[in-house]
Amino acid sequence: MIIRIERGSSIPISRQIADQVRAGCLSGALEVGHRMPSVRELAKELGVNQNTVLRVYERLTNEGLLERIQGDGTYVRDQGTAGRRKLQQKQIADELTALFRRAQMLGLSWDEVTQLVGKVIQELSKGK
Repeated sequence: MIIRIERGSSIPISRQIADQVRAGCLSGALEVGHRMPSVRELAKELGVNQNTVLRVYERLTNEGLLERIQGDGTYVRDQGTAGRRKLQQKQIADELTALFRRAQMLGLSWDEVTQLVGKVIQELSKGK
């Protein structure tokens, strides 16, 4: 898996790394049992502080996506089909919540948001 960091982004580097590893785990791009690079290896590869990678691994371990085995390494954890689907849905729900809150802050009504969502879904379904 290739992790890309946008250094000029307003999104913290740790979040960028976590989001990409999380997506890899949930999509199946990172297979169950895949051994992740060590904290030191990934930090060096990405040019970030080791503590940044350590925090990401700890966060994803707490989310149940990774498993850290002392003295052995960090591995992609088996979620099972139902567990993976539940985590996928939770991630999308979290992102939708943030998006809808932003729409609220911008002063959009729920009717306007609903219309926009319908329009986007319609356009995406045409692109299939």
